[in-house]
Amino acid sequence: MDTKKVAIKADSNETIRKNKTMQDQDFTTSFFVDQTPKTAFDAINNVRGWWSEEIDGNTNKLNAVFNYHFEDVHQCKIKIIEMIPDQKVVWLVEENYFKFTKDKTEWTGTKIIFDISKVGNQTQIKFTHQGLVPEYECYNICKDAWGNYINNSLRNLIETGKGNPNGIGKPQTENEKKLGSKTK
Repeated sequence: MDTKKVAIKADSNETIRKNKTMQDQDFTTSFFVDQTPKTAFDAINNVRGWWSEEIDGNTNKLNAVFNYHFEDVHQCKIKIIEMIPDQKVVWLVEENYFKFTKDKTEWTGTKIIFDISKVGNQTQIKFTHQGLVPEYECYNICKDAWGNYINNSLRNLIETGKGNPNGIGKPQTENEKKLGSKTK
């Protein structure tokens, strides 16, 4: 057997193993609410109502692009690439900037997925940030932020009509408070 082909095959298997391992480590969280899938879908697309007041662009239309920023700490450009009413929303992070990481573009090319499903009398919202993996320098800070925005702010918006988004001078997590104060 040609050793070049063996090496290529071995490298290819290693790449598959690494990709599978990284996919298995994507950040995921979920919760249940007593509201309808439509209520959850509408709330997810009201990004200013649960994630950030600092959003520019349309957040509820397929192929729309919007920009998120939190002070000068985090900025990203996101495209809505899939939207199935009352079932699913998928965003693609086209550009990203973190002030606090060596690789400023860690989220670039990752997908943010909201799966909505009816389970018994409740609606389940499953959030996955595909590509946000523990190897990333931002992972712990991002995991903390997403945990807050999804499990608290988005859930509150769905259940009560009022979320807790960040905004100018309104950090919502301890890390946002620390990172925001470092930039002043």
